[in-house]
Amino acid sequence: MPAELIAPARETVAFRQVERLPLGNGQVRVRSLYGAAKHGTEMALFKGYANSRGRYDPAWQVFMPDEPGVRYPVALGNMCVGEVIEVGPGVTRLQVGDRVFHYGPFRTEHVWPETVRVLPEGVPWQAAVCLDPADFALGAVRDGHVRIGDAVAVFGLGAIGLMAVQLAKRAGAYPVIAIDPIPLRREVAQSLGADLTLDPTACDAGLEIRRATGRRGADVCIEYSGSHLALQAALRGVAYLGTVVAGAWPGSYPAGLDLGAEAHMNRPRIIFSRACSEPNPDHPNWDEGRLMEVAWRLLSTGALQAEAIVQPVVPFSVLLEAYPKIATEPERTIKLGVVFDDKE
Repeated sequence: MPAELIAPARETVAFRQVERLPLGNGQVRVRSLYGAAKHGTEMALFKGYANSRGRYDPAWQVFMPDEPGVRYPVALGNMCVGEVIEVGPGVTRLQVGDRVFHYGPFRTEHVWPETVRVLPEGVPWQAAVCLDPADFALGAVRDGHVRIGDAVAVFGLGAIGLMAVQLAKRAGAYPVIAIDPIPLRREVAQSLGADLTLDPTACDAGLEIRRATGRRGADVCIEYSGSHLALQAALRGVAYLGTVVAGAWPGSYPAGLDLGAEAHMNRPRIIFSRACSEPNPDHPNWDEGRLMEVAWRLLSTGALQAEAIVQPVVPFSVLLEAYPKIATEPERTIKLGVVFDDKE
């Protein structure tokens, strides 16, 4: 039977056997080869802080505090790459042996619709599992209206932040300033084109952003760390009438976010970005489907680099030990990757 990684309760992980279902019309069975986690969203589930708000009710568009936001067990993992091993009735687009990828948890086998994306020959699997962060980063850069010559500061150098650094560079921004307390992430940001990297625990990041821009500040600050201190530094470092893009999904912020300081004096716009919330701000010309198509074109052609972002990469068999380290040893991870077949 297929196996998958789950969180049976808060801050615990386990393997679970999954029933092997027959294929329906238009479905394919896929043997997993590679996968990756989505750290921000999954940590809200794994750590349990998503429950502090309750369940989001789309009809009311509010969180219902009396209803749990997380119902355990929850499957862990975000996207997988695999090989088609069986095709169901009516399937004409795919055949056995094709390499495909799709959203899915860390599971040894998946049943997916034949509309999944095919991984072209020569494209690294890391590009496929980074489609989701590239989608959200592209949405944030567009929502921030980054233009040629803009100074851009990116806070939080996880997978989304590192994609935002690359997209800002491709949009013609200068300087692109990357901020994160973790040395590994700053090193990768520099290798991906950041003009300046800052450790916010060793400097006044907002002031350093102004220093690097002739005191003017960043035209656009993109915040993807989920830290209230980072949001405060973004408000401190953004230019007068500039834009702060809040894209992270944090828990409730503690005291320390001061909206009466630089935010009051310099009047920035705060834009909340979420690529999968429809309609898109540029509806009807843009939706998440178009964001995905653009992101995949950039990834599959090598215009966006993903291999340095997916680290560490571990075997599926060691996930009980490796997965919790996303929370306990963040200095060693950017985006956890998984190899299901040790022969790959």
